[in-house]
Amino acid sequence: MGAEKSDVDFEAGPSSVLTFDHLKKASFTHSVIYLTLLAVWLIPGLHTFEFVFGLAHGLGWIAMSIACLYAVRRKVISMRIAVAVVVIGGIGPFVGSYEFARARRPMAAR
Repeated sequence: MGAEKSDVDFEAGPSSVLTFDHLKKASFTHSVIYLTLLAVWLIPGLHTFEFVFGLAHGLGWIAMSIACLYAVRRKVISMRIAVAVVVIGGIGPFVGSYEFARARRPMAAR
């Protein structure tokens, strides 16, 4: 029973997935979810959609917060972007998306 090659690449790890561009796209996706939540909240009678998009916003904010805190430690993003996403992102994720757009390039490339 020799060592068999697996299809799973254990060397890849989270750092290969956690890039500046992936976080930027996730931030903009989270902003779209929040904008949709605001729209269905304003339209009467869409309580099911309010729940779905509210849950998506809450879980998305938690996921973005964890990812951004990890990305700061790996020096993928700046502390300024992380603060915008983690602290302000629960109320309005547009600030985090703005900071990602403003940064234009990853911290590692500087």
